[in-house]
Amino acid sequence: MIEDGGTTDTDFDDEETRVVSWRNASVGLAVLDVEDAELLQGWRSDPVAAHEIGFWPRSLSELRERVERDRDNNDRDDFLVLLPSGVPIGHIALTDQDLVNGTAHVELVLDPGHRGRGYGTAALDALVDLAFGELPLHRLAVETHTDNGAALAALARSGFVPEGVSRSACFHRGRRYDLAVLSLLRTDWEALDRPRAWDV
Repeated sequence: MIEDGGTTDTDFDDEETRVVSWRNASVGLAVLDVEDAELLQGWRSDPVAAHEIGFWPRSLSELRERVERDRDNNDRDDFLVLLPSGVPIGHIALTDQDLVNGTAHVELVLDPGHRGRGYGTAALDALVDLAFGELPLHRLAVETHTDNGAALAALARSGFVPEGVSRSACFHRGRRYDLAVLSLLRTDWEALDRPRAWDV
């Protein structure tokens, strides 16, 4: 997970080229499709994202195959993050969904040119509202490097609470990294004092 800062875009373009399936005041979420693999490859190949998230760059054909395979995977939901103008600026997902236990993981990566503007927090808020407002989920979890201050700040703004550290859990660029583990429970979300996606 990588990100963030504060934004004020509010009007979604009526001529959207993508069907926005979920939105809040400043971003929309559109279901990821195979044609989006090239965007994902660019974002995942960014050196900052590769370092802070630990992505290993993949070929475009391999990424297309993965996106195609994941479309039919019932334990994940992948979305493009769109500006009100319809411009795609990132990818966010609910993964490892376990509807029996009500748990899932969150993944987020933003285009380098749109980091630090609050879009990560907006995307997280929209996804969290979807997870708790439309799905029977009770607990969302996320991991990021302990030194990824931007991501940790965005997660905190969205209500995620630190749970602990997975020591030496990630190997990247020749060294081991600790991973911060954060979570958001339905009860935490219910206590948040902010408009929900369906209120804006």
